[in-house]
Amino acid sequence: MIDNEPFEFFIQWHLTERCNLRCRHCYQTERRTEEMTLGEITGVVGDVSDLLKSWSDAYDITFAPSVNVTGGEPFLRHDLFHILEAIGRKGFAIYVLSNGVLIDRGRAHDLSRCAVKGVQVSLEGPEPIHDTIRGKGAFAGALKGVECLIDAGLKVTLNVTLSALNADYVTDIVQVASAVGAQRLGFSRLVPSGRASGLAPNTLSAARVKETYETIFSLDGMGVEIVTGDPVASQLKTPQGEGNGGSFLKGGCAAGFSGLTFLPDGTITPCRRMGIPIGNVLRDSLREVWATSPILETLRTRDAYKGKCRSCRRWSVCRGCRAIAYAYSVSMGENDFLAEDPQCPVDDAF
Repeated sequence: MIDNEPFEFFIQWHLTERCNLRCRHCYQTERRTEEMTLGEITGVVGDVSDLLKSWSDAYDITFAPSVNVTGGEPFLRHDLFHILEAIGRKGFAIYVLSNGVLIDRGRAHDLSRCAVKGVQVSLEGPEPIHDTIRGKGAFAGALKGVECLIDAGLKVTLNVTLSALNADYVTDIVQVASAVGAQRLGFSRLVPSGRASGLAPNTLSAARVKETYETIFSLDGMGVEIVTGDPVASQLKTPQGEGNGGSFLKGGCAAGFSGLTFLPDGTITPCRRMGIPIGNVLRDSLREVWATSPILETLRTRDAYKGKCRSCRRWSVCRGCRAIAYAYSVSMGENDFLAEDPQCPVDDAF
């Protein structure tokens, strides 16, 4: 059977490193970088659009391109809505990732006017847990923002970063998400890099990851759709890695396969949580970076992987989380982004 589904290709675009919060689990550092101007961003949007069109014409591929606009906190860019309009004019589906605190009714209305497809707001647990991680008052601010988004008719996904700080509260989190009217609730694992490197002792063991995701899956249908982009979670859902409800990652870790990250100064990385520069959109041809980057090439080469990720029969649909594998490797002094995912509880090697 021929698969006629469009190829999903996304850019995660960090417009700024500036943020109004100082979250304990943030993968960013204290380093401030230059930010691309509106004109530079508009030019890059055009370059990406032209590249995808040329691929589509050359290879007869239908693309479903999207841009995840984030930060730092994207609402600290005074020209955010002009940027969203520039992205939308080129036909990209737009999603905005925010901590929610700066979203009011006016900004929610403007997001709707810009045809934003959805907004992701971070949620780390019930109020005491959320505020312990993100700062006093952050929970109330985030939920107020969510209320404004829903009133504006926008689809809202609440996203949780799982660690030992909140894994015991997943049932409470589902209840909060359902109560506020969010349509989706997503989960990812803590990456112990940047500021979050101090939380390395709070990462979950492989057994705890399995236990926590099993609890989460059992809560699917309690008034909110459970989703995740965690490749390990997708493999735990069913033996084939396909969800029986909810939306789960099917193609494995996106790094090097279906997406790229742009940083505020134009630096390109395979994934924002895996800070390995592979070029700069203001200086380098994106086509050449995608086709010739040695980093991307090794990410696409199974035999280059280490440990059980290399021998796993699910490599083509998983590959583990490369950011987590890299962060753990860095902590061991090895700096190997091809190391096995140390939190994977799936035993499915050849």
